[in-house]
Amino acid sequence: MRIRAERDDLVDVLGRAGRAVGVRSPMPILQGVLIDVRGKSMRVTGTDLDVTVRTQLDVEVLDEGSTVVPARLATEAVRKMPAGAVVIQAQGGEVEITGNGPRFRFREFTVDDFPKVSEPDLTGAVKVSGSDFTDALTQVAVAASTDDARPILTGVYFESEEGRLRLVATDSYRLSVRDLPSVEAHLSGLVPVRALRELGRSVGASEIQVAIGDREAAFASERGTLTARLIEGTFPNYRQLLPPSYPNRLKVPREGLLEAIDRASLVAEDHIPIRLTLQKGGVELSVTRQDVGGETEHVEADYSGEEMTIAFNSRYLNDGVTAVQADEVVLDVMDPLKPGLLRGADDDDFVYLLMPVRL
Repeated sequence: MRIRAERDDLVDVLGRAGRAVGVRSPMPILQGVLIDVRGKSMRVTGTDLDVTVRTQLDVEVLDEGSTVVPARLATEAVRKMPAGAVVIQAQGGEVEITGNGPRFRFREFTVDDFPKVSEPDLTGAVKVSGSDFTDALTQVAVAASTDDARPILTGVYFESEEGRLRLVATDSYRLSVRDLPSVEAHLSGLVPVRALRELGRSVGASEIQVAIGDREAAFASERGTLTARLIEGTFPNYRQLLPPSYPNRLKVPREGLLEAIDRASLVAEDHIPIRLTLQKGGVELSVTRQDVGGETEHVEADYSGEEMTIAFNSRYLNDGVTAVQADEVVLDVMDPLKPGLLRGADDDDFVYLLMPVRL
């Protein structure tokens, strides 16, 4: 196998496929990417058996063939080459990378040892705007758990809600729900959040196809494909946590609230809650730590309802307000012991439910 292509193009295609590579995998072969050269193109595949990324690049093919190269080393070697054409050649158990002077040589992996991953199944795929989809994933992924001991909570749940696509995630302390009303879909499945976080950097484009089968989700664009094994199990019944209405409502400028949360977080850190006293004319944020001190400030806002004090984890609160894509944030609450609901003013496509901290 021997090809020639521009350095920057090779870095892009190798790097994107390499995002799926299992860096800490006990199987050495999974630390490599499969390069398959046929016709006029080079196809690169990286996988950790749960997530697979395939990318493709038109290159000058000097000799057809296949090889498996160390993903990180090969990508960085090409990146460090001088600008211009780079040649990658596999022969005699070695992969040689040359270009305008420098030469790298790496031992290649055995092609037959690379996992036989199935081609992505795009049956029933729906097309979505790449930017809208990436925004939606960013909004909901923040609420997914990172605790592998609870795998059901480490994914984003895809489902059809009245014919539109809905994405949901929760770690049991907060819940994010985002609707894509412009997308007519009949999909259902729990996709690992780790795979979705790689989507924008691996195959993100102006338009993405989304398909969910019985065992695997597939995402495709002009830049390649990403497939992810679905998480098995039943996603929590989140609907029962979303009451139809709230008696108390705060409407506050988003940037002003974020700045106040940031200042309060300086004292709160992760383990001390921020108290929100909701009252006529706005909200008072306060934090007290016996070993440090405290911080208090008032943010002007519109509030209707009973005056009360409710407390939230500072990081979770900041994540929720940050995820809102509107100039004004609405916080709906029932009482200090029940979850609060954050969303954008005049925007029902995204909601963020947050459990309070008992005072």
